[in-house]
Amino acid sequence: MRLYDIVVLVTPDLNDDDATKLAGEYRKILADGGANFVKEEPWGRRRLAFPIGRKREAHYVYWQVEAEPATVAETERRLGLSDQVLRHLAVRVDEDLRRAAKMAERIRKKTARRPPRPPAAPPAEGASAPAPAPPQAAQPAERSES
Repeated sequence: MRLYDIVVLVTPDLNDDDATKLAGEYRKILADGGANFVKEEPWGRRRLAFPIGRKREAHYVYWQVEAEPATVAETERRLGLSDQVLRHLAVRVDEDLRRAAKMAERIRKKTARRPPRPPAAPPAEGASAPAPAPPQAAQPAERSES
């Protein structure tokens, strides 16, 4: 089983209840295929970044799912056939999470190997900070007469 992020944009022509029912149908397809839902977030009706088919808003639904690739492929196929789904995107994220964990472990090991830096010594009580140097006036360039 692999981890996927799936976002579905449902047409704004449907009311909130119908959009939820439509998303529920695709959720059922995933569940019947043996998917485990890690997160399920209905983001509601939002404005699109650019018009899709003369529509400026859509109902957003987000799922994070552990599923077999064949189940996700079948769901994507059915989402693509639906006229009520404006867009959909399924992204496999388990490899990215594994890479990020590996990089974090590598950084942790690298910092553990470094010797600790000594703390900065506080300034002596009698010593004062040196005064900043006054700005130097720009001297005009000498002209040579030829």
